[in-house]
Amino acid sequence: MQLPADALTTAVLLEVVRISALPTERGAPYPGRVGAHWTGNEAAGALALIGSLPAGEQHRCGFSPGWSIRAYADTLDLTLFEAAFCFSCHEVRIQGTAVPPALATQFFDAEAPQAHALLALFREAAP
Repeated sequence: MQLPADALTTAVLLEVVRISALPTERGAPYPGRVGAHWTGNEAAGALALIGSLPAGEQHRCGFSPGWSIRAYADTLDLTLFEAAFCFSCHEVRIQGTAVPPALATQFFDAEAPQAHALLALFREAAP
């Protein structure tokens, strides 16, 4: 899976969000409860894990994401990107100022060990 390269080099904080609904308008953050903040090695490890997700094929579920991460630069005033993960349809939707259109929708193998590890991290962060 590809994340915005520029954002990866400047991201210093990740918020883990347990999504409660879909946004009401395009580009708005996914609503939900922030369960954890990851910085330093924890954030870098999570981004590396996400980057290692193998590509997959789309499954049909209507996109009902359960988790997202929001990446912030050191100023913490602007979300570099938010990635919302649906482990049912194997889709990730990425939005934000640092996201080129080609990366906005991607599909991953939700049965891969990396996906299982990521889901475990999400569940531990925001049970």
